[in-house]
Amino acid sequence: MTRRRFFAPPSAFKSDESVTLTSDEARHLRDVLRLKPGAEVHVFNGAGREFCCVVSRIARDVTALEVLNEVEPARPESPLSLKLAVALLKGEKFEFVVQKATELGATAIVPVITRFADIRLRDQSDAYKRVGRWQRIALEAAKQSGRAVVPGVSNPVAFSTLLNDTASVGSLRLMFSERGGGSLSDMQAKAGQDGREPAMIEALVGSEGGWADEEIQEARAAGWQIVTLGGRTLRAETAAISVAAILQHIYGDFK
Repeated sequence: MTRRRFFAPPSAFKSDESVTLTSDEARHLRDVLRLKPGAEVHVFNGAGREFCCVVSRIARDVTALEVLNEVEPARPESPLSLKLAVALLKGEKFEFVVQKATELGATAIVPVITRFADIRLRDQSDAYKRVGRWQRIALEAAKQSGRAVVPGVSNPVAFSTLLNDTASVGSLRLMFSERGGGSLSDMQAKAGQDGREPAMIEALVGSEGGWADEEIQEARAAGWQIVTLGGRTLRAETAAISVAAILQHIYGDFK
């Protein structure tokens, strides 16, 4: 039987004995699925854990569940930790990337402000609204694809800030460009020189307008490898999704 899966953050669990669904999740259980007390459901916490639960009480906007036991998530996580950084794209294009990157196993998604990005944020409120929507899309994609991990979608960051983020030191850092880069086979050869496959990869994909020469030079100076995907010019959203799939095939679980 197909699992009826719901999301609740770790803070909604009480000592792994009970969990509370609120807001949209509670309404979906009550009004869409029309479940009643005693129904068995699964709840994942977005951080990799999933539980079999039974509905104990249904109220207007809150549903209480008793945790029966922890179970394996519906689908396993990839061994590859993939942070996908993507230049800001217009409306539905970036939303599409968030959805598909989540389905493909990305562990984090970072919107990047670049010189030729398709959009400009009006203010902090605009950024907050966009990130909130992107995070909801990631949650729904994780639920649909069976993941128990919901990738975080960060606030948009400046290009230079991303390049020099010390939190990613130790990961394989790849900038995908339509020019000025090596092949994927060259990248694999360099990455495999120590005989180990990288456990963490940070992949940066540009905007529809491509990269400025200065941005490519800055990335190379910061230690990023520049990679070019063949001779065809891809749309930014196509490139981002392709990169996620290719890296999962090489280093993840798309074997």
